[in-house]
Amino acid sequence: MSKMRRAKDKWKTKIWYKVYSPKYFGEVELPPIPVTEGQSPVGRTVEATLFDLTQDPAHQTIIMRFKVHETKELRADTFFSGHEYARDFLRSLVRRGSSKVDAIIDVKTKDGALLRVYPIACTAHRINSSQKKAIRMLMFKIIEEKAKNLNFDQFVQEMILGKIASDIYNEAKRITPLRHVGFKKSKVLSIEGVLKTKAPEATS
Repeated sequence: MSKMRRAKDKWKTKIWYKVYSPKYFGEVELPPIPVTEGQSPVGRTVEATLFDLTQDPAHQTIIMRFKVHETKELRADTFFSGHEYARDFLRSLVRRGSSKVDAIIDVKTKDGALLRVYPIACTAHRINSSQKKAIRMLMFKIIEEKAKNLNFDQFVQEMILGKIASDIYNEAKRITPLRHVGFKKSKVLSIEGVLKTKAPEATS
């Protein structure tokens, strides 16, 4: 009983912060974060599905990650720190008699954020190595061009919501029929400069 009482007392001392997604994902309330009194949730990561943000059933297979970078009273604001496909969904994309083309690309956005992205394309039929190479080159070309011309929040939106994948699909389908194009994973490598430039807006 004493252990149970101590555990209950420990939770009583926790302070709960309400966590919100960034403006470019609607400032939706995310799972709250418990913090010991005197500590800060800054740097903590929260997970949610894209469905939690959009309420679109087609988005249940995308796991989003947000990192707390700023607090005001008991509100914690976040930035997008990465995403990945749910494992079952990723496995379902690879079918017998088809081919998978993927890549790992480091990009820098117009406002200086660094990201590592993992595009993937699944074909309707098995393809040869030269076709795979051509699709991979298209991925690099389109993704790097997008990053160069978009700010961090714009690039992330287009990556997560399918605009960049659609651009790749429309070009790559001339090489071979495709079943799926998307980004199976991403992670933010550096965003400090972007957060600093947005700080005045966040504190006004």
